[in-house]
Amino acid sequence: MRLLAPDLQPVIIAARRSAIGRAGGMFRDLDVQDLAAPVMQAAVTDAQLEPSQLDDVILGNAAGPGGNIARLSALTAWGDVSVSGVTVDRQCGSGLEAVIQACRLVQAGAGQTIMAGGVESQSRKPLRALPSRTGGDPHYYTRARFSPENIGDPEMGEAADTVADRFGVSRDRQDAFALQSHARSLTAQSEGVFQDEIAAVQDEMTDQCPREGLTPERLAKLRPAFSKTGTVTVANACPLNDGAAAVVVTSMAHAKKLGHSKALAFVDAAAAGVDPNILGLGPVASTRKLMARHPDLALPNLTHLEFNEAFAAQVLACLDQLGLPQTLPNPQGGAIALGHPFGASGAILVTRLFSQLVRHPAPDNALAMAMIGIGGGMGLSAAFRPISL
Repeated sequence: MRLLAPDLQPVIIAARRSAIGRAGGMFRDLDVQDLAAPVMQAAVTDAQLEPSQLDDVILGNAAGPGGNIARLSALTAWGDVSVSGVTVDRQCGSGLEAVIQACRLVQAGAGQTIMAGGVESQSRKPLRALPSRTGGDPHYYTRARFSPENIGDPEMGEAADTVADRFGVSRDRQDAFALQSHARSLTAQSEGVFQDEIAAVQDEMTDQCPREGLTPERLAKLRPAFSKTGTVTVANACPLNDGAAAVVVTSMAHAKKLGHSKALAFVDAAAAGVDPNILGLGPVASTRKLMARHPDLALPNLTHLEFNEAFAAQVLACLDQLGLPQTLPNPQGGAIALGHPFGASGAILVTRLFSQLVRHPAPDNALAMAMIGIGGGMGLSAAFRPISL
């Protein structure tokens, strides 16, 4: 894992997130900019920067309300009109895509210090309607189309059931994985693991969705959520959520000048497409593509993995295909327990890795990855390593 020259090697020097709220829960009255702004403020403070020192702000968002949410959030956070912003949409991968784009800009010498992240409010997402082609009532819809009808554009839960069936992921395995996610999250909460990474938003500092008292027996009684013959339930799938995350990316050389002694170095990333009907398998394709570019990166050497848990079926199928143990990802719980605020989730994965590798220092030879599956049949994988400066 050879790094670039110090003035072009991207490193993350700060990473914060909000607590993750349930849709209609503790952040139900916050518009996206008001959810993102406190997190952005905290990340800039951690980075020992002034907002005016940012070359740009890149935020991901999937559900709306549209417009340039990054610029709006930057103005809300600091009121500094010199801070620019751009918003990206790779659906569930938007937050990770924003981080990757920031790292690429530093690699290219096109920026020295860039904020990246994502924000989502399922509570405040806009109602969607298309005008009628015949002059009648408008057509209301819940999400954008991901794929043309002739290929297939299934709902997420339907696609997860297809993955479970096609790749032989049993209901028992899915439920056990969901229980693992909740148990790990609750342990991390009780030990205060998340406190240093969470920025207070309306004084809220605790993730809302991890549930106590779940048992295999309780989960086994739940009916399939998307198909009478399916295996995906509300318990082995993620909830709908509100949340935000922001990281600060700079060069290794500039991080040293700012006085940082440890950082999370960006190694590389890859995106790949798969059949939209099995969209959850996207991370298999993107990870294999990334590995092919780096013969020195070997999955058996992976020490840390944050994998977005949209559905237990999807995560388990991907782990099986990649030959990875189901105990490896998300040691402090994942989206099934913590929540999945779409546009923010990829950046939350990176924030979690920053905590595991930098806030609680790991050896410089550790290898970490963030993986996420994306609507429309895509995967996004990014590799990182901790580095002493």
